[in-house]
Amino acid sequence: MRRWFVLGVGIVVSVIFLIYGLQGLNLADVWDKITHANFIWLAPGVVVYFLAVWGRTWRWYYLLRPLKAVPLKALFPIVVIGYMGNNVYPFRAGEVIRAYVLKRNENVKITASLATIIVERIFDGLVMLIFVFAALPFAPIQQDWLRTMVILGTVAFFGALAVFFFLALRPAQARRVYGFFIARFLPHALQEPVHRTADHFMEGLESLRSPRDLLMTLVSSVFIWLTETTKYWFVMHAFNFQVSFFVLMLMTAVVNLATTLPGAPGYIGTFDGPGIKVLATFGVPQQLAAGYTLVLHAALWLPITLLGFVYLAQQGLSWHSFQEASEVVATEQHKSVEGEVVA
Repeated sequence: MRRWFVLGVGIVVSVIFLIYGLQGLNLADVWDKITHANFIWLAPGVVVYFLAVWGRTWRWYYLLRPLKAVPLKALFPIVVIGYMGNNVYPFRAGEVIRAYVLKRNENVKITASLATIIVERIFDGLVMLIFVFAALPFAPIQQDWLRTMVILGTVAFFGALAVFFFLALRPAQARRVYGFFIARFLPHALQEPVHRTADHFMEGLESLRSPRDLLMTLVSSVFIWLTETTKYWFVMHAFNFQVSFFVLMLMTAVVNLATTLPGAPGYIGTFDGPGIKVLATFGVPQQLAAGYTLVLHAALWLPITLLGFVYLAQQGLSWHSFQEASEVVATEQHKSVEGEVVA
């Protein structure tokens, strides 16, 4: 029931953002801008986007390496399946199926691999904030809503990073802290299995203890988002406007910070509304900004979703595997509570 409530809230949030971005626009004018775009520019954009996907695979390799050195060619299809899952299935199920397929193929503990995926999201948020601060001298923020988003994002992501560094770099102290709370607030029967689950999660943070792996995670994260911003730049050339690369960096940061909010599958609305408003802030006519943002969103969504379904079939999985993956994770959590071995 709670999951469906979260989905309902996400759909409402998506609708609000979509209305916010499209308010006052004549949709026929937006469609006219789309139909007159030079779609040949989407081709190089798709190419550089998959370079970013390869960068995501490279980053996950370094995060997983303390658990198991999984070859990049084995990780790439799993990464694609995961991002496809986020695009088409609610509850960000792509993260769950990534951990599920990795467990099935490489026998990596699900709780530990989910920890590495959370670390990915934290580094994504940090790079988004780096983009904002790098762009500020060239694309200053004048709007209150943008400033508020940046402030909240800064507090959230730097706070999360501080917590994760504490867990990774001071494991003995961290275990004492969560051991204290487990012993203090949980029934005796639950303490050992919950403690074991927390220990498995800690294993997924081991890459943060290695300066080399930490540096590679940061470098790959910057590479990922600079490459993805380059796709924004290519798609811009399909439309009749020009803004600086720094404005596109700011747009990349804002829309991806917004997509951390609950939303409909595929980030509908949470991507589009802020994207349109950022471009309009820097002088792009709103109907043109809307046409560009909607096409960009489709160009980001469609290629990896199609390839994800191909890899899903190659892995012997199907649409129903998303539900199966969620059930497996839930079952393993239940086993943990019952005191059995967690995968």
